[in-house]
Amino acid sequence: MMAQAKRRCRAVPVMRKMITCAICAFAMVAVLSVHVHVQVFPSRVPVLPDPYKLPTTTTQKGMTEQQQSWSREVVPPHSKAPIAPHQLESVNAVPALKLWKPPSNPPGESSGYLLVHTNGGLNQMRAGICDMVAVARIIHATLVVPELDKNSFWQDTSIFSDVFDEDYFISSLASDVKIVRKLPKDMSGVTKAVKHFRSWSGMDYYKEEISSLWEDYKVIRAAKSDSRLANNNLPPDIQKLRCRACYEALRFSPQIEAMGKLLVDRMRAYGPYIALHLRYEKDMLAFSGCTHGLSVAEADELKKIRDDTSYWKIKDIDSEEQRSKGYCPLTPTEVAMLLTALGYPSNTPIYIAAGEIYGGDAHMGELLTRYPLLMSKEKLASVEELERFLKHASQMAALDYIVSVASAVFIPTYSGNMARAVEGHRRYLGHQKTVTPDRKLLVRLFDKVERGKLREGRPLATRVIELHKKRFVCPHFYFEVIMQTSEGACCCA
Repeated sequence: MMAQAKRRCRAVPVMRKMITCAICAFAMVAVLSVHVHVQVFPSRVPVLPDPYKLPTTTTQKGMTEQQQSWSREVVPPHSKAPIAPHQLESVNAVPALKLWKPPSNPPGESSGYLLVHTNGGLNQMRAGICDMVAVARIIHATLVVPELDKNSFWQDTSIFSDVFDEDYFISSLASDVKIVRKLPKDMSGVTKAVKHFRSWSGMDYYKEEISSLWEDYKVIRAAKSDSRLANNNLPPDIQKLRCRACYEALRFSPQIEAMGKLLVDRMRAYGPYIALHLRYEKDMLAFSGCTHGLSVAEADELKKIRDDTSYWKIKDIDSEEQRSKGYCPLTPTEVAMLLTALGYPSNTPIYIAAGEIYGGDAHMGELLTRYPLLMSKEKLASVEELERFLKHASQMAALDYIVSVASAVFIPTYSGNMARAVEGHRRYLGHQKTVTPDRKLLVRLFDKVERGKLREGRPLATRVIELHKKRFVCPHFYFEVIMQTSEGACCCA
């Protein structure tokens, strides 16, 4: 009995030690688990000026290491990589998220036909078509494939099937809205209700005032398509439908998709690239009245264009007042200062997503000096390759759209229709990185530099980075990123 008691007494300390070791082991595992969790999911967005490394790219034959990569990362750690070339069969390829699936209830019996005449450039027409798809659903209409604008500033003769994949547009929305290519012959002679839908209208307007037209008409013609539907206070299924229409159904025509993919592949040969929507074009400057940095002759030319364009209602514009309010696109020189301040090195590949830059090399000098790897569709492709698109502004704009959506970083210099459409599309695809410049505050800093009150380099960079800490649309891995919803992309943030 005494021997057994002694053995028990000796066993107790051993058991205590084993238990203590086990507890320590569990505690260590817990500590390490917390540490790993913090590393994988940072609670704060990294400080912008810190040097990063970009995702590696395969070195291509004939390219130097300097051409293959940047010295700073412009996509935060753990972010989604840009769309891979093999995934770019269509820029509209989207993750199969339940959020965007069509409603379970198919379109009901049609009350009549909705004809749509779109207006504006490519992205204004695109947004208008998305709204009209939603309106057709609301008023129980059969949508006739929309007619593209041929009378705007660009005088583009393209029809719907030249720009978009008409078959895919019809089939992909079949669960939401019935769409036909043409108005049936037996309806061609009927009296049509021609209506200018009220701007930014909600559900009640369409369900009551517009739907009541079916009592007397079988065909309603929407004279304009842009900004006809409110951005907010709409049912979720209508908002989702607008997004599906814009970012899935409106796939570009096969020839545009193929050329766009070719441009993306050639651009990626230089490494991850910035798509810069440099809205410094004649029509934009004439419309906005922005003439900062231009000669008197150039300013007079732009004013004459504005005066001669009847559907631009505002004729007398104070350029400096526009600029001070942030209503002007950044100039190429201002863009060069912005990119330098944000820390992009001189070997950064940049794709210029724009038409002809006003003034050409005379205004592009500073940007080209700082960033010599400036590319465009005209530089990446031969005249023969672009020949079928050259005389059609909407088709050329579609190529810029594809390259912009596929970029590592998208930077618009003006918050116009394309900027909003591309930003929304990149969010829809998984929050690809977009930088939205604060033009109002930037021009104040740039004016101080011009007057000698602020130096370029660290003083300017510190101010610019501080201004833009919360204007980076980044992947959703970061919990503290403020998603600044823009008009036209409100349903996709």
